[in-house]
Amino acid sequence: MMLRYIGIRAAQVPPTVAGILLVGFLLIHVAPGDPVLALAGQNGDAEYYAFMRDKFGLDEPLPTQLAVYAGNVLEADFGTSYIQGRPAMEAILERLPATVLLTGTALVLSALGGIALAVVAASRPRGARDIAVSTLSLGLYAAPVFWIGQLAVLALALRLGWFPVQGMTSARNPATGWALVLDVARHLALPALVLAAAELAAVTRLARGGLVEELGRDHIRTARAKGVPEHAVLVRHGLRRAMLPVATVIGGRVGHVVSGAIVVEVVFGWPGVGQLLLSSMQNRDTPIVLGVFVLVAVTVVLANLVTDLAYAWLDPRIRYH
Repeated sequence: MMLRYIGIRAAQVPPTVAGILLVGFLLIHVAPGDPVLALAGQNGDAEYYAFMRDKFGLDEPLPTQLAVYAGNVLEADFGTSYIQGRPAMEAILERLPATVLLTGTALVLSALGGIALAVVAASRPRGARDIAVSTLSLGLYAAPVFWIGQLAVLALALRLGWFPVQGMTSARNPATGWALVLDVARHLALPALVLAAAELAAVTRLARGGLVEELGRDHIRTARAKGVPEHAVLVRHGLRRAMLPVATVIGGRVGHVVSGAIVVEVVFGWPGVGQLLLSSMQNRDTPIVLGVFVLVAVTVVLANLVTDLAYAWLDPRIRYH
């Protein structure tokens, strides 16, 4: 039964990705503006514009362009960047490690921090700590990520000087070896914390609610009656059972983290895919924009697939019949 469930969920991935590819392609091509004018400028002649359209295949009918692009995507070819004059995949992969580092760190921070805060809050429901944690998580959840980023830059980077303002490494004193690792970690800390803020709030609220509900069940009262230490009751008996929906929301919010990373990268000058996407959108560099769109979509779809499979593994009641 488990293998059948895995097969059904895996079979849903290709049509989902194909639909996302179709929607992204159409949205990019119906958007106002002409990539040839952005590339060749406003002062070119008709002959030069026609040459550029023929060079990049923009003179073909839209269905033909879609068919060619879909075939190229199957071969991991997103075309040639209009602006950089090199494969779009190459330009994206060059920036991808920085974005993976940022989003991965933010997910780990939000998951661990959210669970820790939930334990603190649920240990004394409706107490001072619970109210403080709930208020903090509600405020972080409601605040836009770009607003938190701007405040963090002004207060922690510019005023207090605790963190670098922008970039991934120090430009003036380039480091190597472990010094480089520490330099990257110092530059990473603030943008990762900002990106993790909203996700930490979501994890905290969900884990706290599940843990409070779980702590009211009979098996918890039995454990306490047997003299089990309170920290063991919270973690071993309560948190383990309350983690099932938390694991689901962590995997399901990968898309929120990735979209938030684009804003955070712009605010902090982080040299990742977000910066590349912004400049490509401004220059109408369609191959890179579509390439980023497809990679993000595939990442979110696969993250949700892994989450569903993990949920089915953790809870045998979840099955397709």
